[in-house]
Amino acid sequence: MRIIHGSGYSDEDKRGFIKLVYQNIFMAMQSMIRAMDLLKIQYGDSSNIEKAELVRSVDFETVTTFESPYVEAIKDLWADAGIQECYDRRREYQLTDSAKYYLMEIDRVAASNYLPTEQDILRVRVPTTGIIEYPFDLEEIRFRMVDVGGQRSERRKWIHCFENVTSIIFLVALSEYDQILFESENENRMEESKALFKTIITYPWFQHSSVILFLNKKDLLEEKIMYSHLVDYFPEYDGPKQQDVPAREFILKVYLNCNPDPDRMCYSHFTCATGLFEYLSVPSRKCRFSSYLSNSLVMLFRAALVLFIVTLPLRYFSIHVVIYY
Repeated sequence: MRIIHGSGYSDEDKRGFIKLVYQNIFMAMQSMIRAMDLLKIQYGDSSNIEKAELVRSVDFETVTTFESPYVEAIKDLWADAGIQECYDRRREYQLTDSAKYYLMEIDRVAASNYLPTEQDILRVRVPTTGIIEYPFDLEEIRFRMVDVGGQRSERRKWIHCFENVTSIIFLVALSEYDQILFESENENRMEESKALFKTIITYPWFQHSSVILFLNKKDLLEEKIMYSHLVDYFPEYDGPKQQDVPAREFILKVYLNCNPDPDRMCYSHFTCATGLFEYLSVPSRKCRFSSYLSNSLVMLFRAALVLFIVTLPLRYFSIHVVIYY
């Protein structure tokens, strides 16, 4: 949103992301190295075992540089057949979505004159600590984005504070149908998301709120559905394999079936990484989106991760966005 509707990132701002990109690379490779042991996968080249230990020995949170011998070690590990097999099985452990992107860009990132691109910045994974607020304007709409830490145990502490909400917007990650929770390796992320959605729309505070579903990451679903079959995780799916459209329509139906009130309308949209905000940037669609809203508040949830709180005074919208990671 800062790139699309704010002032973007200056070169000085971008330099502040350099170490975060480095840390994301180490974090991703260390996740795969640990998973190699967990999944009992052998390295294709036995000499990479020593390189794996070298990379594993680094505390990625303290990384500020990306130099030899770590650059060569990570490049060799990424090229290893065992690591590639491990990457292909990434749904069985925790690995950031940006892992492949950064590891494919090692040479560019390792250059002495490296300056992160906007795409690099968008893909950075940074655990949230404290509270970060960023305000920006979108025509007559005033957004205030607030990024805070959030866990399962925290939900009940704030959820009852938002009464008289006119609309709920819930974001679903379509690509998470085969992934496990960070908090519990025995639970499916989409099942958790579905349970949260059902909880949210049945809360007494939101019984009269309209519901808008954004089913996000359709681009990742298109890639993943070719090798990870939806029926393996949702046995009730009886559609064709390796086809993303029937898969996403099934997922939409799964969420819509959580609605206990047949008279309550649920609006839905399929989006990709930037699609949601492009959608809100189109004037005609923005008007249509705004028509969902009325007098007081709008909330946006993303499977326990994102919450938008939107206040709507007469002709000037003031939107507060709270993001949970």
